[in-house]
Amino acid sequence: MIDVNIKGVLYGIAAVVPIMERQKNGHIINVSSVAGHRVGMAGAVYSGTKFAVRAITEGLRMELSPTSNIRATIISPGMVETELLTTITDEDALSALKSRATAQPLQSEDIAEAIFYAINQPERASVNEILIRPTTQSS
Repeated sequence: MIDVNIKGVLYGIAAVVPIMERQKNGHIINVSSVAGHRVGMAGAVYSGTKFAVRAITEGLRMELSPTSNIRATIISPGMVETELLTTITDEDALSALKSRATAQPLQSEDIAEAIFYAINQPERASVNEILIRPTTQSS
């Protein structure tokens, strides 16, 4: 989780920031999770990685936006319909995840629409964070 959720984000940022700084423009979108706002049972490490992505993105916004016109947005989805429930082999983690599942999870299109909204704001506006949950998700 640390390699993908934190290091992967850092590698991606390192690849694009020099280009964006040269062109004095850009927009970095990172995906976190509702778990980056609250820790659930059996989710301490996962939540820790998502809290880190939020902190990294906010730090980027503070460091880069004032001088280089680079925007940074964090998208934090709640439960999204994926193959996750069919691929988890840890029974405790699976049970914890199923207990938080909702009958109508978000679809990938919902996340794409949130990203579309953030990147289509005028240059004077920066959407720093979008927290998006299914209507029926309680936490």
